[in-house]
Amino acid sequence: MIELYTWTTPNGRKVSIMLEELGIDYEAHAVDITKGEQHEPGFLKIAPNNRIPAIVDRDNGLHMMETGAIMLYLAEKHGRFLPEGEERWPAIEWLMWQVGGVGPMLGQVHHFVKYNRGKSHYAEERYSNEARRLYGVLDRRLAGRDFIAGGGRGAYSIADMATWPWISRFEWQEIDLTDFPNVRDWYLRIAERPAVQKGYHVPKFVSDIPLP
Repeated sequence: MIELYTWTTPNGRKVSIMLEELGIDYEAHAVDITKGEQHEPGFLKIAPNNRIPAIVDRDNGLHMMETGAIMLYLAEKHGRFLPEGEERWPAIEWLMWQVGGVGPMLGQVHHFVKYNRGKSHYAEERYSNEARRLYGVLDRRLAGRDFIAGGGRGAYSIADMATWPWISRFEWQEIDLTDFPNVRDWYLRIAERPAVQKGYHVPKFVSDIPLP
């Protein structure tokens, strides 16, 4: 049994979507970051960096924070969504690309463009340009691929699950997905998955999945 401590953010949705895709039992606990609950002592014992999401694996008592580590752990434990053979390292590579680039950079777009517009023109321009660059990288990667990790139809993997929730906030990033047709098609393909539709609304419903 996995206990998931999460909130309705792209990072939180990465893990809830994966848990739904695995089809395993888990219990979601809401950590309302708008009320500072991520700083409470009980949560800090699980996630010392006071960021959601975090998990506790009741099978072995393991506490884990950081989405990249959580997703690799779950993939290896259950033997799913981390390809074997020549597609294994590309899946890990693109997971790291999301963790190190997409999440932090698009998060800065949210901060400066959506929530604090007018505070810093430099920051708005810098991070908006970086967002478009990253969308371009993903669009080129998806040319001729259904999913990020493999060629052709490829394999739906943790790389897709990690990246998709950040792209689901394309409106916050002022991105027109028609400018990135491969990303748009990939986004819609994943949005149709029942596990994605369910995991998106953990720990609570906020809004429907945005569609371009």
